[in-house]
Amino acid sequence: MTETGAANDFIRDRVRTDLEQGTYGGRVQTRFPPEPNGYLHIGHAKAITVDFGIAEQFGGICNLRLDDTNPDTEEAEYFESILEDIGWLGYTPASVLHASDYFEQLYTWAVHLIEKGLAYVDDSDIETISAQRGGFGKAGVESPYRTRSIEENLDLFARMRAGEFADGTKVLRAKIDMNHENMSMRDPVMYRVRHSTHFRTGDTWCIYPTYDWAHGQSDAIEKVTHSICTLEFDTHRPLYDWYLAQLPLPAEKPVQIEFARLELTHTVTSKRRLAKLVNDGTVDGWDDPRMPTLRGLRRRGYPAAALRAFCTEIGTTRTNSRQNIEALESYVRRELNTTSLRRMAVLHPLRLVIDNWPTDAEGNPVVEYFEVTNNPENPADGTRQVAFSGELVIEQEDFAEVPPPKFFRLTVGREVRLRGAYLVTATSVEHDTAGNPSCVHATYDPATRGGDAPDGRKVKSTMHWVSTAHAHPITVALYDRLFVTEVPGEATGEALDDVNPNSREVLTDCLAEAALAQTPPGDVVQFERLGYFAADPDHPGLFHRTVGLRDEWAAIQKRRG
Repeated sequence: MTETGAANDFIRDRVRTDLEQGTYGGRVQTRFPPEPNGYLHIGHAKAITVDFGIAEQFGGICNLRLDDTNPDTEEAEYFESILEDIGWLGYTPASVLHASDYFEQLYTWAVHLIEKGLAYVDDSDIETISAQRGGFGKAGVESPYRTRSIEENLDLFARMRAGEFADGTKVLRAKIDMNHENMSMRDPVMYRVRHSTHFRTGDTWCIYPTYDWAHGQSDAIEKVTHSICTLEFDTHRPLYDWYLAQLPLPAEKPVQIEFARLELTHTVTSKRRLAKLVNDGTVDGWDDPRMPTLRGLRRRGYPAAALRAFCTEIGTTRTNSRQNIEALESYVRRELNTTSLRRMAVLHPLRLVIDNWPTDAEGNPVVEYFEVTNNPENPADGTRQVAFSGELVIEQEDFAEVPPPKFFRLTVGREVRLRGAYLVTATSVEHDTAGNPSCVHATYDPATRGGDAPDGRKVKSTMHWVSTAHAHPITVALYDRLFVTEVPGEATGEALDDVNPNSREVLTDCLAEAALAQTPPGDVVQFERLGYFAADPDHPGLFHRTVGLRDEWAAIQKRRG
């Protein structure tokens, strides 16, 4: 599902060149290779749109391949969530594969490198190996085990697989160059001993390949053509190419191409930090609407189409940058404006009693119904009937006893329009024990049904309302930024120091028109004049504010001139 407006960029240019030159026999095959050790987040959405979008644009295929090489952190739950999130974004993998599918082939190829004298078993611990590598401008030190014979290395590696050695006592390293300017080329670890149960292979293996050893080889086995990664892997590309150059591959060598990852202001995507937010109870879980996980964004009401459009529009570059979260919200707002039904809801109710409202023969207030458009952006969404009677609720902020300058809403003596209903004029106000307005009395003009005066008089404000007798009670969660600073941790050194303690406000006394009760779980509606709100999928009557109505990104762009 390639989004309209997909840009020409350096990755697509490379794919076109390869197609024109007949590289890979005119095939395009990509893959999305997450590790199943957590939930996908907004940064993954960018990678998904690139991997799947490029494959679709050029008539190719994109597989999902789970990089399940670390049994200590990976779980079937994460695998299932990854599948679900990709489907929600609107993509279907050509195949669902696992790096663990290739453990036997990877082992065979590791033996091949040992036989070529290009890999050896090292008894050093990880701290020693790290110290031996030196640093930039500092020479590495060769391991004393680097000169082991091929026969000894083959024997030790077989015994590592057989489970003879404890965790951390031996590793298999590639023999490359301990003085290479690229640190990843200084005899990298290929295998480590780990007596852990794998969620797919069980206890079959007690040695597991590192990412660098599994990644390129898995690409080659699957016959990937373009292995698209984020920019932090650019220093790994020489190792990616070196491994492939040493092996008898089943097809042409894939090419690794890197692009800048997606970072947003007021957001972190570090799995470690996100896990701490969950474990400390700062948020309610991985699908908390404040979280940048796809599950959290989905619960908050972000449409998949908006995420795809945003990721496509910002394009792919070779330079890391941080996108404004207001820009993403602008895409969300634009999508919801065309798809969301409109409803009236009052978050901070204030009673409005129409004193001259008619009653029936039994003294009960008359009930009228007004036909209101469900979505002015889509006539096919039709209309609904909204009940109106003599006692309503309006927003507290829509009334002021002493109106400030340029306040055009309700105050005593002023006439306003009630959306789709009548013109009303406030006549008096009652107060609670704290002196706050508790009930506004008003009169209505019966000649203004529908909201227009027959004499043509104008009012400066149109307000939403809910009939008290027909109101549907709801709970509303309002959200602010999860982090108070644009770049969390920039000043403090630790992003979690910038968590906003007031990132959520829950309102429990909200009232909405009756039609809101029919909102399917997960759907987003526009509360008129207030913003877009998503019906929680698990808690009936709970609505999460997705975004407000005001386009903050447009305002930012205007200020920038």
